[in-house]
Amino acid sequence: MTVIQKKPHNPIAHLTEADIEALAADLDAIRDRVIASRGERDAAYIRRLIATQRKLELGSRVVLLFSLFPPAWVVGTAGLAVAKILDNMEIGHNVLHGQWDWMRDPKIHSTTWEWDHVSPAEQWKQSHNELHHKYTNVVGRDNDLGYGIMRVDEDQPWLPMHLGQPLWNLVNACFFEYGIAAYDMELGRHLQEKTTRDPVFRRRGKAVLRKIRRQVLKDYVLHPLLSGPSFLSTLAATFTANLVRNLWSHSVIMCGHFPSGVETFEKTSIEGETKGEWYLRQMLGSGNIRGGRLLHLMAGNLSHQIEHHLFPDLPSNRYGEIAPEVREVFRRYGLSYTTGSLPRQVASAWWKVIRLSLPNRSATGPRAVDDQPAVTREPSLVG
Repeated sequence: MTVIQKKPHNPIAHLTEADIEALAADLDAIRDRVIASRGERDAAYIRRLIATQRKLELGSRVVLLFSLFPPAWVVGTAGLAVAKILDNMEIGHNVLHGQWDWMRDPKIHSTTWEWDHVSPAEQWKQSHNELHHKYTNVVGRDNDLGYGIMRVDEDQPWLPMHLGQPLWNLVNACFFEYGIAAYDMELGRHLQEKTTRDPVFRRRGKAVLRKIRRQVLKDYVLHPLLSGPSFLSTLAATFTANLVRNLWSHSVIMCGHFPSGVETFEKTSIEGETKGEWYLRQMLGSGNIRGGRLLHLMAGNLSHQIEHHLFPDLPSNRYGEIAPEVREVFRRYGLSYTTGSLPRQVASAWWKVIRLSLPNRSATGPRAVDDQPAVTREPSLVG
């Protein structure tokens, strides 16, 4: 076995190699069934959602032409924030994953889609699809785990600079799209290694700057100018909508990767990893959010983070349907399905950020992050 947990407990110690192969076959069967059943219902869903999002954004921007009036400011800002969240989460993230490529619609395809975000789609696909999903929660390999600016595991050495990570995380949350663009192009690594003159890095940097320029021109120049005397209030409304979008996206993603009950992994633990072991890492390295259909929609169905990490290319509208089957696989193989309400998951993730900003407790005391009651782990029974 190559899947070796960093923590003293080993949640897969009871599984044999045959069990892991059987688990992979069970999950493959779920995926194959969904792939075979994709059809017009799914295509209609994404087309309807895209049309709704575009109408909502256009309508909100029209309302903001009169943003000097407080009711118009509130309605327009709220509508624009929701439109931006839908664009990034349920539409952009999932289209760029290739979840809708099977439709062969050039307008809704991962190779042609661009989103309302400062990170160019091509760069995001490389860092997210090719790296994050390959190295989910592997410390030092997965940039989505702590975004490259935080201590994310108690086995990582503590440094005084880590005291500031709650503040850094808050700033990153407020300007999350810029943070994503920075680590998509590995800005921190290039600055540290003094390789900013590398031609590939410079080319990627220019692409990011072009995208930022387009976004800023659209949001903070053209639309406010169209508002005439409402210029400043429309400017403030757009900034607020972007802030809300960033805080929401950051919170949802933190809940999927960082709350109590979600495991992290050493680099060496994935050497020679089999498909079944990769599935196990996705299962143990992800957490879900409980909620209704509206929450799942606004979360881009990343509230089903476990299902998304297992099957990143399945249509997002199917995650809720297969979640009970995936939960049954957890139960059958004696694994804990980590889930919790949005407030509890957010609180748990932030508690871990704060706790890991401090030195570890003594070896004789409780471990740094295992004593958090903020989320529930559904009981597991060995079948």
